[in-house]
Amino acid sequence: MTTIAVLGNGRVGGNLATALTRAGHEVTVADRAPGAAADAARTARIVINATPGDGSLDRLVVLREELRGKILVDVSNATVDGPGGLPADLIYPGSSLAELLQEALPETRVVKTLNTMLFPVMTAPDLLTRAPDAFLSGDDPQAKQTVRELLTDLGWREEWITDLGGIQTARATEAAILFVPHVIRSSGFAPFAISISR
Repeated sequence: MTTIAVLGNGRVGGNLATALTRAGHEVTVADRAPGAAADAARTARIVINATPGDGSLDRLVVLREELRGKILVDVSNATVDGPGGLPADLIYPGSSLAELLQEALPETRVVKTLNTMLFPVMTAPDLLTRAPDAFLSGDDPQAKQTVRELLTDLGWREEWITDLGGIQTARATEAAILFVPHVIRSSGFAPFAISISR
């Protein structure tokens, strides 16, 4: 059992919190109440950023002390919304939210994952007819191993998890969000994930 704080109680955060609780972890969800994020982060070993990506950097930088020494799992994508609220462009082209979080929080171990799929797949990868991929980006091997173990608790098979390397590789997976509006317009709002065929 691991103590986990989920920052963000929307569809992504709620879905992750429910699944991780079901897997036996002690999970706290921080809503928008003043001080809720700080209280949750202070007592957790792992903190999951499921807040809207366009404001994540500002929200998390103020939690520098609470996040010191913790693993920060970033599942958000920082995008400019287009028609229908779907992502139209990246807020940090040439970089990524994960890289900026790591730079701003040097004593926190940031790991990017689960940001290349619609939210239901995050906790139920077997929803899909073909094997999906979950990618890991981060500079700390031990933190990535811990996150890999969390993913297996969520139903991800070992062979579906790909370690891409350092945190700078997150700019590639974050850019994949630009597929989303086109796939949804083409196929409807059905669960999907980016996967690499081998």
